Amino acid sequence: MQRHLLPQLTFTVQVFREGKTLVAYNPELDISSCGDSADEAKNNLRDAVRGFLKSARSHGTLERILEEAGYVHKRDSWYDPNFVALDRFSLSA
Repeated sequence: MQRHLLPQLTFTVQVFREGKTLVAYNPELDISSCGDSADEAKNNLRDAVRGFLKSARSHGTLERILEEAGYVHKRDSWYDPNFVALDRFSLSA
């Protein structure tokens, strides 16, 4: 039986502080995780994304989720979203 592997993908990770906890957030899939350090939060996020993608594959929704997140499927490969810019700005309310 052939084992179906998850595609090799690149994800954006934003790390910010909420109180004493560091939060790692992936905006493409709207998934976050936390930890006591930035590395721990990012590792926990990696595990959370992997679990989410495995679950999506088992439910038959992986392709739809990736396409909605901006990934492109060509032949047998997935390609990352083609970001033009990632920026921050401020404005007063």
